[in-house]
Amino acid sequence: MAKKKNKSQNVGEPSDSATHPSPSAGPAAPSASTKPKETNSSSTSSSALIICRNKHWRYISSFHGPWLQLPPEVLESLANNNYNLPRPRPIDPAVFFDLLKIRQLVDDATNLAVRAASGVTSSSLTNSLNAGNGLLGNGGAALGLGIGGGGGNAKLSRERKHRMREQATQKLSKAYHLDEIACSVATMQSASTLEDVAQLVLQRSPLDADAKYVHFFHEKIPSRQLAECTSLQPLDEVIAERPNEAEILRTRAVTKIFKDDFFGAAQDLTAALQVCRYIQSQHKAGRQQLQLASEAAAEAQRNSRWKEEIKIDEEDHPSSLETQLLFHRAGVYLTIACQHVNAALPPSPKRATHGANGVNGVKNEHINGNDVVQEEVEMTPAEKEAQRKHLEARKIVKTNAKRALRDYISYLSHFDYTPGLPSEITEEFVRKVNQAANGFKIPRPQNHARALDLESNASLSNGQLSDALVPHNSHTNKNRQQSSTSRNADMPTLPPPVVHQMSALFSATPPADLPPYPETSTALTTKQQMQASQTEATKAILAQTDCHEALTYHPLLTDALHSLLLCHCLVQTSARELQRHAHMVARLARVCDGYPIFQAARSPSRADWIEIIRRGNNWIQLQQSWESLCAPAPLPGQTAANQQKETPAEKKERLKQQAIMEALEDDRVHDEASFHAAVAARQRRQEEEARRAEGREMPKRWAQEDGKEYPISTERAQAIVRWIREAPVGGEAGGAKKKKRAVKPGAKGNFKAGLEESISHLKIDDGEEFEPVEEEVD
Repeated sequence: MAKKKNKSQNVGEPSDSATHPSPSAGPAAPSASTKPKETNSSSTSSSALIICRNKHWRYISSFHGPWLQLPPEVLESLANNNYNLPRPRPIDPAVFFDLLKIRQLVDDATNLAVRAASGVTSSSLTNSLNAGNGLLGNGGAALGLGIGGGGGNAKLSRERKHRMREQATQKLSKAYHLDEIACSVATMQSASTLEDVAQLVLQRSPLDADAKYVHFFHEKIPSRQLAECTSLQPLDEVIAERPNEAEILRTRAVTKIFKDDFFGAAQDLTAALQVCRYIQSQHKAGRQQLQLASEAAAEAQRNSRWKEEIKIDEEDHPSSLETQLLFHRAGVYLTIACQHVNAALPPSPKRATHGANGVNGVKNEHINGNDVVQEEVEMTPAEKEAQRKHLEARKIVKTNAKRALRDYISYLSHFDYTPGLPSEITEEFVRKVNQAANGFKIPRPQNHARALDLESNASLSNGQLSDALVPHNSHTNKNRQQSSTSRNADMPTLPPPVVHQMSALFSATPPADLPPYPETSTALTTKQQMQASQTEATKAILAQTDCHEALTYHPLLTDALHSLLLCHCLVQTSARELQRHAHMVARLARVCDGYPIFQAARSPSRADWIEIIRRGNNWIQLQQSWESLCAPAPLPGQTAANQQKETPAEKKERLKQQAIMEALEDDRVHDEASFHAAVAARQRRQEEEARRAEGREMPKRWAQEDGKEYPISTERAQAIVRWIREAPVGGEAGGAKKKKRAVKPGAKGNFKAGLEESISHLKIDDGEEFEPVEEEVD
């Protein structure tokens, strides 16, 4: 049982082992070298644990969820229904369709692999697989072990077994092409027979490209030693044979990230994006020539038919490949930027002497005790070379941070957001409903307004919408539809909510129709007064019709949003502007929910951002804690008055759960010992902060580190914090000559205010940096 427990931990925890930007440079790297020392002290079984390579893959914790257990026919119905909903759709349709196809492919591949291993030739295998719950049920697990089944009596020949395994391998290859993260999660839930199917194919067909690709994921390696035990040769051979498949380049890029070859990963991802966009342009051009008119008509009717389950052809399914590539390349650029932070700044001993000699060779002299004159000091060749290297590193930091920011913005442009309906429209709707309920006649709207009826809004679910459930695909429904239109002509109407691209929220001029966030005390008082003045009937109606903020969910969205804030820190966005972006991220994070398809995703970038705010003494002046800002939005009809005051016991339990969740988001947690150490370190920090808040303890200085036994802060968070504190504004121009100037001692405060004002005007040219163009990597 102990070995089984260790295996389950390694299956879940290594999923985020490479989500931080510098696995080798950070505290995660020493854990690999010290692993034998840790495992020898406990047991030797964990050190010899051999698991498949795909169990180490990045971000697999983001793809856990009920979609793994839902029957394929139910998942297909949900995917089609999600696609037919008006924007913003709850789940990204491209990801949803990929999950559906991956489930179907993995199920079929497992069926073939288990039949080839057990010799079952009849349809009794299918019946056994459908008998249990889960991805393949208990029957599939039993057959995977070679027991049970009761299938046919004929003995399968070696040739037929080989052909069945070839078919299984081809299906698995297609599934890994779609999304290697989701497919890795799906294969973990499958029968163990699936892990060896590609290796068996390679024994007879060593040049099979699909088998090479699948075996790369299923090859057994020592736990948490992917970089040391992985060769790129199989992927190189597949790419040489199939150069037009961007998915293989994506896989090789992710593998290079594990091996700390970030420049090579950026090159592979850039080439993959070029191939992906070329194929997409060719597909769109062909489809436009054939179905341009029909697609336009279908899109025009989408809002009126959203309750019909219309199944689209597989060739028309949207693709998620571009968003995958953008997300991974943005993470690579962010990693490169963080890795060069320490090289871009002078070492600590020199920073202590900047009062006498500045970093640019500037010497401070006092004249008559009043004026301070800054004049040039001749630097030695060694100092000039060191300064040149610092300037080059600063340029690398800011250039790659801007590239990462551009890719994250392009990634967000694929998803939608709606602020809901304005409050005045909702109040007018409630007023009209009350008039209709009290017998007052409502003026009939004009013809052009009839299209904006209740059927076009996905947020309404009262009994007056029963006619919208009737299919409008036959001549017999025309009369009923006309009568329904005439019957509902006098009913109040709601316009469809405005939908924005998520990337527009982070532009220099965000949309003007967004509700205030976080809400001010005045706005909260006005809302509470309005709710108090409403009758119970009005509150019930408002709870059914209240339109709240919503967005399109993607499993990697939470990490991308917080990574966006890390990029803004490195490009030195002003504190005021960064505060606006932080509030926007919190606004989206509070409504970011993939239920009932996905579980809540753990985000290393979110953990780093919280640590940066804490170590940076909240330099962007957030009025609430990040956990409070990102708390889930209230349900329809829920008010702040309904929430009870937290008791001390509830607060203690909440802080305990918070420490556990933060420890799970730490990529260095890989076994039970490190997990307990991480939780204990965070609980000690909570106690210290509570004492500090009560005035019982002096605040600690920056130089004092937290958690001597277990460091809480990651290398990425430490690098970004140091960049915020020490990097000069506009760091590339640090070597320019400065003119002599006199500064009064009493004008020190004015100089500081002027510096803050100059920083506040530092912005990023969105039009120049966020263009989705390809850049060469040096």
